[in-house]
Amino acid sequence: MKSLEGRTAIVTGSAQGIGRGIAEVLGREGAKVVIADINGELAEATARQLEDEGIEAIGAGVDVTDTDSLDGLVARTVEEFGSIDILAANAGIYPADPIEEVDRAGWDRVMDLNVAGAFFSFQACLPQMREQGYGRAVFTSSISGPYTGHPGYSHYGASKAAVLGFMRSAAIETARQGITVNAVLPGNVQTPGLDDAGEEHKQAMMASIPMGEFATPADIGWAVRFLASEEARYITGHPLVVDGGQVLPETPLALH
Repeated sequence: MKSLEGRTAIVTGSAQGIGRGIAEVLGREGAKVVIADINGELAEATARQLEDEGIEAIGAGVDVTDTDSLDGLVARTVEEFGSIDILAANAGIYPADPIEEVDRAGWDRVMDLNVAGAFFSFQACLPQMREQGYGRAVFTSSISGPYTGHPGYSHYGASKAAVLGFMRSAAIETARQGITVNAVLPGNVQTPGLDDAGEEHKQAMMASIPMGEFATPADIGWAVRFLASEEARYITGHPLVVDGGQVLPETPLALH
């Protein structure tokens, strides 16, 4: 029997990139998967591709900053699959802007998608999880913010650190209801967005990783799968770093 057989997972921001990697792993481990993404057409196309691999999946357009949209997602998921056992709140953005160029609208957009999106996605799923007496919530944070920093990503780093603050309080609030709340913190992941950085920049980034390679979306997916499984039933309120050791070196000399 597969480890997530009989479970239903909503994965936000999962039409491509890290979210798709999470959805694919959860589906291959037996979960029925809802591909939830702001791009509804791409979400449906991704769901069809997963179904071609033998994964039970549906695609759904959703705006994680809109509570009505999230409520509709929850209702459809329960109607189609009967439960919401796993929420992988992955939707987010990572614009690069120097501090002095971040205006209020830009700040609010990052916080709305990365922080409020995670908060209200969990809020929407919570009544169903409480009714079931079971739930696994896993937020996608980042090493950037909680552990590291980078010029141009001050608003992004702040948002990803904020997700961990929410995670800890949510874990305590739901701990006696059969619900766990955790987070994965990816380092650099091989996605189309990373390809846009250019080969020289990619090589410089890779040089800071002790394992000498970027993560794949599936690497993040396997971490989420663990936190969503029965093996992790006694883990709540904690971050799981998935970075190939990137946060470890005291200086670049440690890598030579």
